[in-house]
This record gives sequence, structure tokens and C-alpha cells, in this order.
Amino acid sequence: MENNNDTTTTSTLDNASEFIMANYTALGSIILPNIGGFANGIYFAGQICKGTEKTWYDNLKKPSWTAPKCAFGPAWTVLYSSIGYASYLVWEECADEPERAIVPLSLYGGQLILNWAWTPIFFGLKDLKLAFIELSVLSGAAAATAISFARVNRTAGWLFVPYLAWLGYASSISYYVWKNNPQVKEIKDDEKTQ
Repeated sequence: MENNNDTTTTSTLDNASEFIMANYTALGSIILPNIGGFANGIYFAGQICKGTEKTWYDNLKKPSWTAPKCAFGPAWTVLYSSIGYASYLVWEECADEPERAIVPLSLYGGQLILNWAWTPIFFGLKDLKLAFIELSVLSGAAAATAISFARVNRTAGWLFVPYLAWLGYASSISYYVWKNNPQVKEIKDDEKTQ
């Protein structure tokens, strides 16, 4: 006689497999933007967290409204997933007329690359001015993407609103950090000579 637990496990795995196969495009669209975020987080983790040791980031003067470091990972995961799902909605809406998706999804790809580029500029190059400028360009590209998405699918446009709000918040922090940490250029120059 077949074990009831084995049947339940097999049934659960079959259901999960069916769900993934039926929704692989949506899931891929959600996962894709997170890949760059995860890669940046892993690569630059030492610039943000070093156990009990203070990091370069800890020593920056930041505004009082800066969220705790532990909030950034979950916030970006939700935001990346949201804009990823928005891209899926545009893709699906344009399935019968793929040429309608070219501009919105090209804008999306461009702003996603800009998004992923900010972390290496800020934490890798430690160029606070360039990071702020890049974030400003990213915000404009994200706004253009949201408008373009909304013209295809209103929900997709609305899914960009939290992301745009977060970019505004991040821009205010980036501007403050740039203007209130002139010593960073000196630190970068010292690192080059050592």
C-alpha cells in the first residue's frame, strides 16, 4: 500500500512544477531585476558590513532620514520584484503586437542597467558626485519607463510608483552624502597611493 505522505509530497511537487511551468515568464521577469541587485550586494557587501568593524559606508556623514542598512536589501527585493512584474504585464499585453513592447521594454532595460550601475559607482569608485548624477539620470529613465508602461498597461505603470518614490528618497540621501563628505576624495586619493 502506498504511503499517504509520499502521495502528498508527490502531489505537492507536481503542483509546484505545474505552477512554475505555467508562470515561468512572470517568474523570470520578477527574478531578472533581482539578479543585478543580489550580485551587487554580494560583491560590495564588505563595503557595507564587516561584522563589528566599521566600514567605509559607516564613516560617511548621512542624513537623519537614512534607513538602517538592514532595510535596504528587503526594500530593493520588493521594488525589483514589483518592476519585474510590471515588465511582465507589458510583455503579456503586447503579445499580439510585439512591436508595441519595444520602446517600453527598451526603456526598462536601460533604467535597470543604470540601477545596477549605481552601486559600483558609489561603493566601488566611491565617487559620490557621479553616483548622485547617475541616480538623477536613473530617476528620469525610471519615470519615462513608468509613463511608457502606463500607456500599455495601467497596472504596470502603477507598479513603478513605489520604485519612483524610493529613487526620490535615495536621491535625497545621495545628494546629502555627496555634499557633506568632501573628505571622500582625499580617502580615495590615499587609497591610490598605498
